[in-house]
Amino acid sequence: MQTAQSTVDPAEVAKFEAMAAEWWDPKGKFKPLHMLNPCRLDYITSQIAGEFDRDLTAQGPFKGLRILDIGCGGGLLSEPMARLGATVVGADAAMRNIPVAQVHAQQSGLTIDYRCTTAEALAEAGEQFDVVINMEVVEHVANPLTYLTACQQLLKSGGLHICSTINRNPKSYAMAIIGAEVIMRWLPKGTHEWGKFITPDELFDLLAQSGLTPVDRKGFVFNPILWTWSLSAKDLSVNYVTASTKP
Repeated sequence: MQTAQSTVDPAEVAKFEAMAAEWWDPKGKFKPLHMLNPCRLDYITSQIAGEFDRDLTAQGPFKGLRILDIGCGGGLLSEPMARLGATVVGADAAMRNIPVAQVHAQQSGLTIDYRCTTAEALAEAGEQFDVVINMEVVEHVANPLTYLTACQQLLKSGGLHICSTINRNPKSYAMAIIGAEVIMRWLPKGTHEWGKFITPDELFDLLAQSGLTPVDRKGFVFNPILWTWSLSAKDLSVNYVTASTKP
């Protein structure tokens, strides 16, 4: 078993600590996530509903499911999962994110178990979940395989793992770094490191090595004319998401 903190990159944590107070400002430094969030939620909720045979039109469709939002930030995904009836644990290695998330959940009348901790520490503690949501985190850790293995250990047999990240190619450099950080200034310079980006095939291989079974992948595609995001079965050239199950 890996020791807790083994995949945490202190420099990466510091980047998000510095932006913690802005998590819920749709026009702030996390504007890209607020724009992407409806598209992310469509994918996450449909995958969970399909895997666990839940009716999204029903009252509290995720009731009885225990969901971990690893790298939860300010709670942009944890809160919708709680509203859908799930028991939610939101975990983040950046300490300043947790009080921001806790206060916003309280203001929203939601009960969410927010913790400043890591995937490795949770796995060592024997925590188990039906679903692990792992969005835009794997490109920020020091050792992706060790990190994904901890996520796999956190899943119950038959559990679902949803992981998104950014592809590594010239287009992703132009869009995610030059476009988002330099031209649009959506994110502070240095938020992303292109060398840490992971191709879909590499991520599928890492997921398989961790003990998971990859079952799906889709692209998140930004339309600069309509200023909207959509899911694509073919275009995984920049942002993309995967679904895996634990045998």
